[in-house]
Amino acid sequence: MSTYLAMEVRLVWMSFVLGCILMASYDLLRWFRFFVPHGLVWTGIADFFYWICAAVMTCLLLFYDDSGIVRAYVIACVFFGMIFYDKIIGRNVFHLLKKLKKWYKIKR
Repeated sequence: MSTYLAMEVRLVWMSFVLGCILMASYDLLRWFRFFVPHGLVWTGIADFFYWICAAVMTCLLLFYDDSGIVRAYVIACVFFGMIFYDKIIGRNVFHLLKKLKKWYKIKR
């Protein structure tokens, strides 16, 4: 395998993993909201900062691993990683948390 092709495969893998990491961090935010209810304003502010951080991380991946060249397949792999994590891991864990919430209550 040529060096160029190996670097492209690594970039695809890194973008997929970044998508999984981004969705896992959003799951942490959703789980926090699940146990500690927030108003719409605080939810919007948290989502705004999450998406800013997600955009910065994606830009850093493009900058350091691909010399700043924006490629559509990299962005697509980030989204596929997010979807993969959400469909396979995130939903199963969230169902488990719903069952656990019946036993655990936070009092305000």
